[in-house]
Amino acid sequence: MELLHSGKVRDVYADGADLILVASDRVSIYDVVLPTPIPDKGRLLTALSLWWFEQLSDLVPNHVVSATEVPAEFAGRAIRCRRLEMVPVECVARGYLTGGGLAEYERTGAVSGVPLPRGLVEASILPEPIFTPSTKAPKGEHDEPITYEQVVDKVGPETAERLREITIDVYRRGAEIAADRGILIADTKLELGWTPDGTLMLGDELLTSDSSRFWPAESYQPGRVQFSFDKQYVRDWAVESGWDKRPPAPEVPAEVVEATRARYVEAYEKLTGNRWD
Repeated sequence: MELLHSGKVRDVYADGADLILVASDRVSIYDVVLPTPIPDKGRLLTALSLWWFEQLSDLVPNHVVSATEVPAEFAGRAIRCRRLEMVPVECVARGYLTGGGLAEYERTGAVSGVPLPRGLVEASILPEPIFTPSTKAPKGEHDEPITYEQVVDKVGPETAERLREITIDVYRRGAEIAADRGILIADTKLELGWTPDGTLMLGDELLTSDSSRFWPAESYQPGRVQFSFDKQYVRDWAVESGWDKRPPAPEVPAEVVEATRARYVEAYEKLTGNRWD
């Protein structure tokens, strides 16, 4: 195998005609990799992605070739994948207003050029899910929100419409499945790419705690920050620590690591119905 790319949290190897996508235990916030890993994170995200790829396989094709035909040292944290020509856009769907979307709305009344009603607050549910794409920034740089018109400029009107359609469809289906299990999906980020025969399919990870914001439905209340089954707990700790969001990042305390791992585990168990062993 040949190492092609080592990203913030994933490593990509070439293996013949396929790729081996390996999820590490590294955690990245504000586009900076923290020095402290979260134990089992790579296995949890891989297992959850595989579960979602199966749930949504009738909606849109995906890059999975096998979850078992991988090198033994990567077992449980790797997927054998098709090679894709990745679309140069981060495809984001939002069903609730929070994070960077809320900050942009408070400045402009819109998110990625999509106007929204007045009077929305932290965690407000949106009238309908919206497509809020962003750039794909090089390692060490920040993704930046872009408008749908800018996506059209990058990939053309036909592909832009397909990206928007797939992103919203995946979000709607995923949010419906998660809601039945007591979890609200506030937003999610997708990666899509082309096969050599021109098929547009899902790649990378899907509806995980790293690519999405998961909130418990039972305690949801707009107007305040929600409990999150994701790395938001680490983000909150980092902000409170006084870190300036630039490398090098500080070590993460053991109690924050354990609490974050527990949230990843709980999200996996609630969504899949499987016990994490």
